[in-house]
Amino acid sequence: MALQAGLVGLLVGVVAAALAARMRAQGTPVPYTRKTFHFVIFSAAAAVHGVWGLPGTNAYGSVVAALVLVAVARGDGNPFYEALARETDRPHRSLFILVPLSTTAVGGLMSALLAGPFASVGYLVAGWGDAVGEPVGRRWGRHPYRVPSLAGVPAERTLEGSAAVFAVSWVAAALALLGHGSPAEAVLVGLACAVAGTLFEAFSHHGLDNLTVQVGASVTAIWLMG
Repeated sequence: MALQAGLVGLLVGVVAAALAARMRAQGTPVPYTRKTFHFVIFSAAAAVHGVWGLPGTNAYGSVVAALVLVAVARGDGNPFYEALARETDRPHRSLFILVPLSTTAVGGLMSALLAGPFASVGYLVAGWGDAVGEPVGRRWGRHPYRVPSLAGVPAERTLEGSAAVFAVSWVAAALALLGHGSPAEAVLVGLACAVAGTLFEAFSHHGLDNLTVQVGASVTAIWLMG
């Protein structure tokens, strides 16, 4: 099982990294390339968790994390690194890859331990909802607000980006919940999960939302449906 899940992590990670790097080489801004990788990795994590549970997710995540760490070790100029590292995070570009990587791992583990099969709700809300916030805010954001950050790097989000997080999170949560109840329950509980995920995303420190969004959405799901 660990070997199978690890191989899935290697395949998905390499494909997602190559896609993000190619997009960046073609001039796509980092918010889009970074979130493309984010979307693919979280989506596959939800599928892996559904098939193999927490042990399989740990094996999958370990391989993906290793790929990211290799890119960080290579640093400036590495195509995959440049697809993940924001210019706005200078002089701490690597820090804001490593912190979300760590919080993703901790958030995934906590979600699985606290919510069991409902952890997939947190994976998809974080993977889909959070993935759209930054690109939408960059393209259409007109109403910015500041959020707490780390290492003195200023950070802000937008109301438009948060609205996109909410809408996509609702869809993601409802889809993840379809196997746990009726369609009506999935939609209603999905709405609550989307609200929780959006609020955590809006008020979490820059770099920590991968943890808070996952746990907030998955715990809301098991609280209402478990």
